[in-house]
Amino acid sequence: MDVGESLVRALARIWDALLDLLLPRACPGCAGPAAGAGPLCRTCRDALVRRPHRCTPRPGCPPVWAAGPYAGLHRRVLLAYKEGDDALARVWGERLAAVCEASGLVRADTLLVPVPGRGPPHDPRAPVARIAAAACGEHRGGTPLPLLRHRGRMRRQAGLGRRERLANRAGAFCADPVPEWAVGRRAVVVDDVVTTGATLAEAARALRAAGLCVAGAVVLAERLPSTEGGEALPQR
Repeated sequence: MDVGESLVRALARIWDALLDLLLPRACPGCAGPAAGAGPLCRTCRDALVRRPHRCTPRPGCPPVWAAGPYAGLHRRVLLAYKEGDDALARVWGERLAAVCEASGLVRADTLLVPVPGRGPPHDPRAPVARIAAAACGEHRGGTPLPLLRHRGRMRRQAGLGRRERLANRAGAFCADPVPEWAVGRRAVVVDDVVTTGATLAEAARALRAAGLCVAGAVVLAERLPSTEGGEALPQR
């Protein structure tokens, strides 16, 4: 880390602390007061740090690792971020960095390719893109590269069966030409939640078609059949 980056991080921490003093915020995990520099209280932050796990294999999907389940505290804090709490980007970046390390999928030359959001293509402010960039900074390995984009409008996944979801995602993504400096590198797909694996499978297909070797995927949460309650996020 160079001097300029260190200074920027130090100033950001000071700014966050000043804001917390002037405008106390509630913890999105429990609605209690956030602690110190926030954005979570100490109890929720400690509870969020759990051992990353390899997800249940899904047909057609590359190996997937997750920071936790899409349930309880993980779900509440993830939804808060998806709904616009930008202060949580750093929290999820740290969690994704832990997943990258535990999985063994991410090396210094690995490309972290985020699944595109519904906004403009390659928007670095998109939730998953911001987390991928933050994870690379925390993990000291990998390079975020938003190659994927949507081919066109798609039906939402919520309410669709597995076959319908797979069909809905078939051909949904395409990848831009790989930059010369990235040719030959391995890629890892980044997303927020995995359910059936249809989105990750399609993202991997598009990247392979662009000539990249896809080593696997890392996500923030795995939705299991027992945690299907609440369709607040699109099923992927």
